[in-house]
Amino acid sequence: MGAGHGHRLHFHGHSVVHRAPAHLKILLLLGFVLVVVATPREWYPVFAGYLALVVAVVLAARVPLSYLLPRMVIEVPFLLFAALVPFVAEGPRVVVALGGGLELSLSEHGLLAAWGLVAKGTLGVLASLTLAATTEPTDVLRGLQRLRFPDLLVQIMGFMIRYVDVVTGDLGRMVTAMRSRGVDPRSPRHWPALARTLGALFVRSYERGERVHLAMLSRGYDGKLPEAVR
Repeated sequence: MGAGHGHRLHFHGHSVVHRAPAHLKILLLLGFVLVVVATPREWYPVFAGYLALVVAVVLAARVPLSYLLPRMVIEVPFLLFAALVPFVAEGPRVVVALGGGLELSLSEHGLLAAWGLVAKGTLGVLASLTLAATTEPTDVLRGLQRLRFPDLLVQIMGFMIRYVDVVTGDLGRMVTAMRSRGVDPRSPRHWPALARTLGALFVRSYERGERVHLAMLSRGYDGKLPEAVR
């Protein structure tokens, strides 16, 4: 996979975690996530142990936390949802004094549910980013193949990795063109123009996918890629 190397999530290194077989790391990640999800939310010390385990792996991989933490921004929508749960959930309420006569009435069940979402989500995201930081995308794909993951899905993931930078580059050029014409994508007033731009990007990407597929068929593609292309 030509575009695999130097992926933006990968942190180049030579630690024991980097050298570990990709399929083994995928299995360990899957097992870890399943165990975390199955852990009752009330077992607070156990979650601290899970966090210590993930941090130990990160330290063993010699991946700086400053490299991983900014990439955890993907978790923000889940954190916002978790912050709303104590306000909308039902059940016994607890009053939190904010000072100045201000008080918040929060659901006890909602607070527990929010804690579970934040703790389990953060552990899962951090563990997944650790895998991505210590494993080249091409190695992840080979690991999935070794685990007998459906070949068609592996191919789709491979092309996604290959073309994500192409689509991102297209979007960047389109946004630059919008701004040069006085359109601010962050302004709600210009969101209709942004929506039309995203629609055009979708159509352009779809058409590119069709052209790539036709080119593959003309070169004898029969549902499986040659090993040199993977």
